[in-house]
Amino acid sequence: MAPIKTCVLGVGLGGLAFHIPFVLALPNLFKLHAVMERNPAGPGGKLQARFGEEAAKGVTIHRNIEAVLADPEIELVVITTPSETHYELAKKVLQAGKHVLVDKPVAAHASQVLELGELAKSKNLVLYPFQNRRWDSDFLALKKLLELPSDHPNSLGTLYEFESRFDRFRETLKGSWKDLPLEANGLVYDLASHTIDQVLVLFGRPAKITAFVENIRGIGSKEVDDTFTLYLHYPPLKAAVGTQPQSFTVILRGHILSVRSPQVRYVVRGTRGTYLKYGVDVQEDQLKVIPDPAQITQSTEYGVEPESIWGTVDNLAADGAAVVKSVWPSSERGSYIGLYENAAAVIRQGAEQAVKWEQSAEVIELIELAYESAREERTLVVPPRA
Repeated sequence: MAPIKTCVLGVGLGGLAFHIPFVLALPNLFKLHAVMERNPAGPGGKLQARFGEEAAKGVTIHRNIEAVLADPEIELVVITTPSETHYELAKKVLQAGKHVLVDKPVAAHASQVLELGELAKSKNLVLYPFQNRRWDSDFLALKKLLELPSDHPNSLGTLYEFESRFDRFRETLKGSWKDLPLEANGLVYDLASHTIDQVLVLFGRPAKITAFVENIRGIGSKEVDDTFTLYLHYPPLKAAVGTQPQSFTVILRGHILSVRSPQVRYVVRGTRGTYLKYGVDVQEDQLKVIPDPAQITQSTEYGVEPESIWGTVDNLAADGAAVVKSVWPSSERGSYIGLYENAAAVIRQGAEQAVKWEQSAEVIELIELAYESAREERTLVVPPRA
């Protein structure tokens, strides 16, 4: 199987940390044929400055999208440019007959996402959303916990509340395009696109949504939100045994002024126990500084979460009175590279996409409903899947 000749649009944090390392780490599956960089400072541009002369050897630097589209060698284009450009760039690339992998958020509007899906289908091209946090170590651990049978001593029982958070503390603006009042900007598009996707994987589509979205610091454009709390309302989950909860609520939060270290990541409450997790998957921090992308597959430390931030479970003892605390390990390594391995299998072998494009449309639909709910200060019904 010939490696897929790939072009990465954008050599900022997204390209250099979340995409180019995986392309270079999988030489049997991908060949980094080109990057798009408008004004490279020197030979090899930012690619060479980050990963060295050998990594940049033979890689073409295209200055604009027209040059990318005109390059007949390119099979796959990875879009990791500012969020407002994702839809237009993906559309142009698909029209040029090339496969597309697009970073989140895939577009500003669900209608655009569906349009791109139809275009890809009509041209028999792969259109893949980059929902890498399905391969977070703690999310994989949480999935295993929720799959336990009801009679397992660590079972949480019947869930009635699930909270997922991405909090941080930052008093100033980032000084980048993310501060600007552009389509698909703001913390909901940036981070809730991850947490909503994870929740859809675990629990499916909610019945209603209530959202609170604001620029809590009052700096920069008031149109660019930096804090959110989203309530996703579900019908109650059916109890296998014991108490039958009368509701099930998912709470998704992202706060920019949270003073804590490590930050809270998950709080999951059930009739037989509670799961509490601090800290985030280590891959992002590792990818920002990794000297050689080969370490992604070769290092025994890559993607391994330290035991100090493993989750804990408080369970009711057999007598139904005492509470027993135990550690729930994030024993499976985080593996964003799994998304790229799947994308290659889809393109070359016709395998099933691990992250389906239709799922990314649902994410954007819920984001749009969240903004509407916040503006109108009311709970909205989530329409049935079209």
